[in-house]
Amino acid sequence: MPELMSELMSEQRTADGAAQVVAAQDGAAQDGAAQDVAAQVVAVLIERGLTIAVAESLTGGLLAAALIGVAGASATVLGGVVAYNTALKHSVIGVDADLLAQQGPVHPEVARQMADRVRSALAVNGVPADIGLSTTGVAGPGPQGEHPAGTVYLGFAIGDDVSSLRLELTGDREAIRNGTVSESLSRLIMALESR
Repeated sequence: MPELMSELMSEQRTADGAAQVVAAQDGAAQDGAAQDVAAQVVAVLIERGLTIAVAESLTGGLLAAALIGVAGASATVLGGVVAYNTALKHSVIGVDADLLAQQGPVHPEVARQMADRVRSALAVNGVPADIGLSTTGVAGPGPQGEHPAGTVYLGFAIGDDVSSLRLELTGDREAIRNGTVSESLSRLIMALESR
């Protein structure tokens, strides 16, 4: 069973040493859990009249697929961008090129900018999405620079609140990618329910 360590970081606050360890589910159970949470996310967004756009790197479209797999998602999901190549994070989503050059794609500020800027990148008739959600990190099997496999940053842009969450996942490439989807949806539903 893969393990997960997370650390919440936002522009307003940073939780340095207050990392939370939770267990992630494995394989098919993880996929089913992601679909259940995706259905909750879509239901809450529809109920509140909110739209969402996603920007993905290591998840390669799995996050958008989980949301779009829910009946009625077209009422709330504007779309998604898979920016697997680092240059696309700048040219398509609008992440700061200097940030990418200095820090690389696996960084909390990259996740925040991806989430914030995908809302405008996928605007419909000039109206940006209400919520942006992003994933960037190292799926493995090996490390990327100083980042070991399983280092993941999620980005959340809800209204004026833009934040990131660091995950440290274990397991194979599939478990890391699926765990990222499950955690991003779970954390989003928690954020929405707390508003």
